[in-house]
Amino acid sequence: MAYPEVEETTPFGPDALVYKVCGKMFALTSPESFPTTVNLKCAPDRALELRDEYEAVQPGYHMNKKHWNTVTLDGSIPSKLVTELVDHSFSLVVQSLKKVDRDRIQIILSGSLD
Repeated sequence: MAYPEVEETTPFGPDALVYKVCGKMFALTSPESFPTTVNLKCAPDRALELRDEYEAVQPGYHMNKKHWNTVTLDGSIPSKLVTELVDHSFSLVVQSLKKVDRDRIQIILSGSLD
């Protein structure tokens, strides 16, 4: 929720939180599940590397498996990496936005907005 233009929605019911930037999903989680999982968008080559390196990173459950990973938050992945993966997912989705939206978000992120 710390990113600009982000909203938390529940389009799949109260048990699934969907995080969107300008209406496009970049993360989906079911915080009540144990262990908690989060689906994150990922560049295809990096997605494969992460799946090879971490057992807790799997192809995206109910998602396009080329572009999405399901990350199990069981403590086996360093928290710094989890943060980087959320940042990466957000950035990928921002890159796919209309130019006007993308530019507005970049201005906010750079701290240049008056």
